[in-house]
Amino acid sequence: MANRTADISLREAAIVAGFGYLIIFILGISANFFVLQNLIVPEDAAATVNNITTNEWQFRLGILAFIIMVIFDVVVAWALYVLLKPVNRSLSLLAAWFRLVNGTIFGIALYNLFSVLQLLGGASYLNVFETGQLQAQVMLFLNAFNDTWLIGLIFFGIHLFILGCLIFRSDYIPGILGVLLIIAALGYLIDSFANFLFPGYADYETIFLLIVVVPGIIGELSLTLWLLLKGAKIPNI
Repeated sequence: MANRTADISLREAAIVAGFGYLIIFILGISANFFVLQNLIVPEDAAATVNNITTNEWQFRLGILAFIIMVIFDVVVAWALYVLLKPVNRSLSLLAAWFRLVNGTIFGIALYNLFSVLQLLGGASYLNVFETGQLQAQVMLFLNAFNDTWLIGLIFFGIHLFILGCLIFRSDYIPGILGVLLIIAALGYLIDSFANFLFPGYADYETIFLLIVVVPGIIGELSLTLWLLLKGAKIPNI
């Protein structure tokens, strides 16, 4: 008789999801706030190009962190599907797909960061660009990265909403975590659509970011900590 490997348990899925989410938090915050935000000067293309050129390895490490983050996003999508499959298999699969679509779109967005490196790589064919044109191209690619990321966050917001509903309906994860995730999901969706539809978004960007950042950190970090600290105690179903 052929040996069969036992399927992963809910406890193991919870721990994998928790560690995966923790890595995503660390890499995402490091790459976005400590790399890109330090290098990009929104209204100054020349300063931005100078920062990236003089800190190229920092920029490359930021890209690497984003790539690893996408890899763990796939792992977390799978682990959460396994974890919440007993609540509703179809909705759990749908939530996983929305997270995977977000990861795919974010992976596409990273192409723009690689394009920045190509523009600043000093290849001879780039001599056709004047300095100002090259700097403008760099800013266009950086803005394209952010805009593509925003499209992905719409799918991520829907993922969190479904995830929150599943957790709220579960018998083995505190319902309050589901509520927090639903609030975080609404924040992502409001901010993403406002960015695309509201012409004066830039004037209220801080307010919209607070709508996303605060609920998002509270909801997702709460789930992460619960999975790490309590996930091993989930009863097998």
